[in-house]
Amino acid sequence: MGSNSNTIDFLKKDLPVEQGSLVLSQDVKTGLVLVDVVNGFCTVGAGNLAPVQPNKQISDMVEESARLARLFCDKNWPVFAFLDTHHPDIPEPPYPPHCIAGTDEAKLVPELKWLENEPNATLRCKDCIDGFLGSIDKDGSNMFVDWIKNNQIKAILVVGICTDICVLDFVCSTLSARNRRFLTPLEDVIVYSRACATYDLPVHVAKNIDGALAHPQDLMHHIGLYMAKGRGARIVSEVSFADI
Repeated sequence: MGSNSNTIDFLKKDLPVEQGSLVLSQDVKTGLVLVDVVNGFCTVGAGNLAPVQPNKQISDMVEESARLARLFCDKNWPVFAFLDTHHPDIPEPPYPPHCIAGTDEAKLVPELKWLENEPNATLRCKDCIDGFLGSIDKDGSNMFVDWIKNNQIKAILVVGICTDICVLDFVCSTLSARNRRFLTPLEDVIVYSRACATYDLPVHVAKNIDGALAHPQDLMHHIGLYMAKGRGARIVSEVSFADI
């Protein structure tokens, strides 16, 4: 534990991630994007990629994501939720089978299940890591791009799991599309660190799993935030509303 803690301290010193605070108001049309807050990644024992025991980083992410989703919907502000969903005969290497369509793994966590019947929320089942690519339909249209344009969104607030995988890939693709003017009027992509999480696979566990890579949670969470900021995202550690 001491060595891991020292490594994280070293990273935060040599690879600092400046995190600001965000005050949301009606002056800037903002949409909330939830990335894969589903049982298969968040609920203890729910599947191959779910936590095997209660995990504070993940539970805090779920709680904060649910709080924001409720506030956005109460204000009739747009919400977009990605749900990782795979067909059993189409694997996603290097990961084991997970979030199979029709199972509880591919469903929103209990704290967010109400979004299924929320008219203000747009839900998208995705069959790949990157939600931007996962939003492309066979006719070439993109559900996420349409959501941005139809709601005239100028900023998105991104939360979910995993900070360094699905969240990061989505953020990077969105930033590239914004820079190419594919997402007008989108200007800001904001990642809320306290409402993001990743999984934990310590070295001593990974070495006993064939082909597995070690994935220390706090370290990889920090790296995910650092990479997102390096690509042009804003990173915030506090989110509040101007009229609350």
